[in-house]
Amino acid sequence: MSMKPLVHDRKYGELDQVLTAYLGRTADDTADERSEALTAYLRHTWQNRPWALGTAEQQLREYAQNPPGRLRHKLGEFYPVPDVGIPESNVQEWLQQLAQHIRASVESGDAPPPGPPQTHWEWHARFPELGQLLGGWFSQEMPDEFGEHDEALADYLGTTDPGLVARLCGELRELLASDLEEIEYSTAVTELGMEVDPPAPYTPAAWLVRVAERVSQPSTRYGTQTPAERVQQAQETQPME
Repeated sequence: MSMKPLVHDRKYGELDQVLTAYLGRTADDTADERSEALTAYLRHTWQNRPWALGTAEQQLREYAQNPPGRLRHKLGEFYPVPDVGIPESNVQEWLQQLAQHIRASVESGDAPPPGPPQTHWEWHARFPELGQLLGGWFSQEMPDEFGEHDEALADYLGTTDPGLVARLCGELRELLASDLEEIEYSTAVTELGMEVDPPAPYTPAAWLVRVAERVSQPSTRYGTQTPAERVQQAQETQPME
């Protein structure tokens, strides 16, 4: 049988965070150089959960030294290392390298400098609620579900817990404070799941500014309005024209 959640988290929870950062990336770490994926994990974790780095180092090293045997495979009580393009025979050595890089970072205090996300994982780890908005309400199905961007945003605001809306407001302001180039804002919204263009004549950055203005306004408590009422309220409060 598979592991219970608490057992999984205790043994492999932070190891999973590290390896998830490699999905879609090249695992090209060496003994002397960190990969872009590991650098992204370190940058985000140093800034948000520095206490987790020691756990990551320990779980990586223990897994590398004691890989699951046949019985644990049979019972399903093991962590399946995702395919990151490394031959199976080299996985243990690679995990040891990751553990050593994390340990060196902690012991020396050598944290990657702050900066905009560089990987798909890092974008979503840093801006989770913005990813929820863009990927959930502005996917390629948006034109079929909503008549316009205003309507989609009004639906999000009217159906989402106020605490999450407040989190989105903070994430938007953090992203806009990064003062990125326009092409970088375009990359940001794409990485975070947006599959439609911003409404004309807005650029991605200008549209994010307008969304931030709308999100920061006091609104009727979520769940109490009909879709039509939410659209009307959206159009009455700084419509995106």
